[in-house]
Amino acid sequence: MSNILQTDILKGKNALVTGSTSGIGLGMARALASAGANVMINGLGEADEIEATRAAIEADFGGRALFHGANMLNGEEIRDMVATAEAELGSVDILINNAGIQYVSAIDEFPEDKWQAIIAINLVSNFHTIKAALPGMKARNWGRIINLASAHGLVASPYKSAYVAAKHGVLGLTKTVALEIAETPITCNAICPGYVRTPLVEGQIKDQAKVHKMSEEQVIRDVILAAQPNKRFVEIEELGQLAVFLCGPAANSINGASLPVEGGWTAR
Repeated sequence: MSNILQTDILKGKNALVTGSTSGIGLGMARALASAGANVMINGLGEADEIEATRAAIEADFGGRALFHGANMLNGEEIRDMVATAEAELGSVDILINNAGIQYVSAIDEFPEDKWQAIIAINLVSNFHTIKAALPGMKARNWGRIINLASAHGLVASPYKSAYVAAKHGVLGLTKTVALEIAETPITCNAICPGYVRTPLVEGQIKDQAKVHKMSEEQVIRDVILAAQPNKRFVEIEELGQLAVFLCGPAANSINGASLPVEGGWTAR
């Protein structure tokens, strides 16, 4: 992953990024670290791989990087994660809610346990992290909350009822929090990516190619990116740079926004 951002715009700030041991979350954690922030990452994976990821952030950018394995289905563990970040780093100045899961099914066949898990991880966990981190931000009179929504927070697709419902809920939560803290130097915004080339999506490309008997290039253009007018994936680095911008002084008046990064998908 390239280190595009090399500034000290976030020097002295401490960030917590959920779902950040790989993919978009890791890209955002690295972007914040490259801009000078200390970070706490969170997520799933093998212990040795997570430790290597954590250590690489410190080695590459020179700040502190911690890991907390909170289960995002569990409010008590989430509260402990925020408290640990505050104790170990001194504060949680920046909170990025990125943890999420997906399941695809017609609604009349949708497993209830999958529905509950998607709502819990993609939406309810954001409530727990914000509730836990906001008092400290208020006490320090500064903070940035960024919720990773999706283009599916703005528009729907079939067979993704739980995910679409959760991401629409994330945008409602973002706007409400933004209004509640509007008179403080704290902001709350949402980023709404289209398809991003993550390891998870790479697996989907290979699976779809087998199912449809198509080349991977055809799958990318005609299946995966069918709704994305620019016909290219969003780059993780693009999202990381946007997160850093939202945490910087130029974004002081951006609050309650839902920022599409999806190649024109929702312009239709």
